Amino acid sequence: MEILKQRPSRNPKEVLTFILLVSLSSVTLLTTLGVILSLVGDVVQFFRRVPLLEFLLAPEWTPLFAEPRYGIAPLIAGTFLVTAIALLVAIPLGLSLAIYLAEYASGDARARIKGTLELFEGIPTVVFGYFALLFVTPLLQRVIPDLNIFNPLSAGLVMGFAIIPYISNVAADAMESVPRSIREAAYALGARPYEVALRVVFPAAISGIIAAIILATSRAIGETMIVAIAAGQRPTLTLDPRETIATMTSYIVQAATGDQPTGSTAYYALFAVGFTLFLLTLFLNILAQWVVERYRERYE
Repeated sequence: MEILKQRPSRNPKEVLTFILLVSLSSVTLLTTLGVILSLVGDVVQFFRRVPLLEFLLAPEWTPLFAEPRYGIAPLIAGTFLVTAIALLVAIPLGLSLAIYLAEYASGDARARIKGTLELFEGIPTVVFGYFALLFVTPLLQRVIPDLNIFNPLSAGLVMGFAIIPYISNVAADAMESVPRSIREAAYALGARPYEVALRVVFPAAISGIIAAIILATSRAIGETMIVAIAAGQRPTLTLDPRETIATMTSYIVQAATGDQPTGSTAYYALFAVGFTLFLLTLFLNILAQWVVERYRERYE
């Protein structure tokens, strides 16, 4: 503690190192501010033409039609539908894998599995998208005959497997950080291994586990290529996983590669959707930080 109370060194090398580290750490903040500033002007132009209530509550999103409608509800519904399907796959599988890695796997097995999961994270999402469209959808159509070729069901299932490493690795690290003494105390009281894992370690690491789930949720909401390829690009206000839908990210892909004239309302709508997506992911990141701070378990 006495070291922390000392004044910063005046050594030029240490001062230069301090300035360099502060400059590098500020890159994230400056990037975030740059994103906001690059969007705000065009977003303001959009809301000068489209009322906020229409944007939030109107049930149709048809910016390129002769009579355009700018209700973002279909895009939000499609985004959350695909995300919910993905989380239904990723949460149980990811947490089960995390428990195995933290409590049952040997050191060598843990290293190999984590290495494989890290390689799995590096697979381009366009590969997952075509896998969902060309392989998973035909299999599902054998079971669900009225399933559209572009649908959120296959996109969500494949996305769920794509985000498993985000849950398993972070949750496993949180569980491994629980002190060994707590496990030993539980074993001394006669607890079985699965009881230690589920009733002792899991609750102790709940803050990290919830943060892992929120991180995976942000990743699923921001996913682009899987939904753009496999879920379709038709904004439909529905929660039916058999129907073709569009998400916020798939619309951004569609609009960014289109021919909307600069300065048109449809052009500014692209920035409004991007800003909404930014606010949504920012909220989830703040929520994750709050959960970690609120429910973090402290051990001495």
